[in-house]
Amino acid sequence: MTNSRFFVPVCCVLIFAVLVGIGFIIPQWAMFLATMALAKGLVALGIVILMRAGLVSFGQGLYFCIGAYVSGLMANWTGITDIVLLSILGVLVSVILATICARLLSGYRGIFFAMLTLSLSMILYGALSKMSIIGGTDGLNVSAPTFLGYAPEGRALGFSLYFYTCLVSVIAGGLIRVYFNSERGLTALAIRDNELRVEYLGSSVKSAISSGYIMAAAVGGLGGVIAGLAIGHVDPEYAYWTTSGEFVFVAILSGFFSITAVFASSIVLEVVRSFSNLYFPNTWQLVLGVFLLIVILLLPNGLGSLFSKRRRKGGSE
Repeated sequence: MTNSRFFVPVCCVLIFAVLVGIGFIIPQWAMFLATMALAKGLVALGIVILMRAGLVSFGQGLYFCIGAYVSGLMANWTGITDIVLLSILGVLVSVILATICARLLSGYRGIFFAMLTLSLSMILYGALSKMSIIGGTDGLNVSAPTFLGYAPEGRALGFSLYFYTCLVSVIAGGLIRVYFNSERGLTALAIRDNELRVEYLGSSVKSAISSGYIMAAAVGGLGGVIAGLAIGHVDPEYAYWTTSGEFVFVAILSGFFSITAVFASSIVLEVVRSFSNLYFPNTWQLVLGVFLLIVILLLPNGLGSLFSKRRRKGGSE
């Protein structure tokens, strides 16, 4: 069944139906938490794309911030609040910048790649902090989104945003799953093991890494647009190194075996952080650290290894 071209679409439809069904019964605060978790899961998914090639980006907050600021600036300067158009613009701007940066980054590996991505993100943070015209360190407010002309309010607005987030997350996850199963996606795994052999076989390592980096930027910008609209405020902290570290946290927690595990890990992180911050306001970072340590000790390959083991036992995917 896993070799069927219908497997991924069917799974996406089922997952989407389950997520939407859950949205009808959960309270509004949980709906907001799930929306943010899925949006951040999209950003972390970009890191997972790079992890498959043996690279880790510590600057994914760069594109998260760009997507958020695109939604904020377009809403404030042009009056455009349609979430679909804002998503397209956020992804487009992120892809353009990533295409430029990829020419530099594709030639580096290991800690050099990680630090360069981090430095790019911090450059944006510093620039935005000094630009008082767009709020400086205070940032700026973002108008409530509209949905192809539909302007909901109250719980309807929260559900519409949750519905849209579920839709784009499922579509993005399905497309990336197809990419992972493609020749270019499998080449990334070969690069992780032995990139010299990949070059000998006639494939361009730099081209493959550049493609992965651009895809990571696209989903990062998309996640930033949704997060900015969900919170209703954007500021330079979106590009700060701690924000990027949070996405790396999710990527490590999930591993690179399963796309579903990335979103599940993001939801788990949001739940753990929210409740630990509620009950342990002064030590919630310690709780998160202990939680991650336990996961690493018990599941060194991340939560996704559970899915991969189940697939191997069941003879699927």
